[in-house]
Amino acid sequence: MTIVAVHGIANRLKGLAPDEAAAELSKRWRSKLQQGFASAGLDDHPLPALHAAYYAHHTTTTGAERQSDGPDLDSLDEPERDFVVAWALSSGSPALHEQQGLATAPLRQLLSWVARRRGVPLGTVTRFAVRLAGEVRRYLHVPQVRDAARSIVAEAIRRARPRVVLAHSLGSVVTYEALHAHPELEVECFVTLGSPLGLAGGVFDHLLPAPVTDRGSRPAGVGYWANLADTGDLVAIPPRLGDRFPVDQHADTHMGLIDFHTFGTYLASPLTAATIAPFIRPEPR
Repeated sequence: MTIVAVHGIANRLKGLAPDEAAAELSKRWRSKLQQGFASAGLDDHPLPALHAAYYAHHTTTTGAERQSDGPDLDSLDEPERDFVVAWALSSGSPALHEQQGLATAPLRQLLSWVARRRGVPLGTVTRFAVRLAGEVRRYLHVPQVRDAARSIVAEAIRRARPRVVLAHSLGSVVTYEALHAHPELEVECFVTLGSPLGLAGGVFDHLLPAPVTDRGSRPAGVGYWANLADTGDLVAIPPRLGDRFPVDQHADTHMGLIDFHTFGTYLASPLTAATIAPFIRPEPR
């Protein structure tokens, strides 16, 4: 048995070919998942192989990588700016009387408000917003990027035939759409981690298939859908997907300010281990 894991933003491994990057991430993430099983008291539970579906070479560009050296809000294009505004307003949860002024405020002022509201340094929030906006924009608004990323995830699931798929961050969006596009793919347990699927104005309204009456739908081949969110995760906005999607389980956890949005942190959580353990069992002989 194999688990398929789908990464989110900021996972480009420079200098490695896609298959090499996938192998490297698979090794790292299985180690993290092993930590999670140990933390959950499941040391004796069989831990299957893990395969990473790697698409970051499509959603990142050389320019996007340079942004890690210093956030450049002025370089954002219109879709990216619109995304940052939608994300920031949802992230900070402004009161009604604040919304109008914040929606028209300069981006730096808006992000400064988010930083104060969430207790995160402004530089961290700004770097995060620039990287997130760039990768989300390329996926949602560049058709060939979207098609390529979805195809990679669908092919990984088709080949591995996993019972469990773990999809993090932007990867949860890619996987949701890939499973919808390929209803023949069956997954017993679909786990979204730190997912922005429900982000109105930034992600939710651009999904394929389009939501109906403000609701997304369960991919036909998914048996059980769990959503886990770190309470401090700046991407899991809103953290509860149940208001917009037919998830079977939602759970919040606190993982700390330092690694508030990394796949490894979610994989090392005992909550993730406890969620997927019932679906991991030895193959019949």
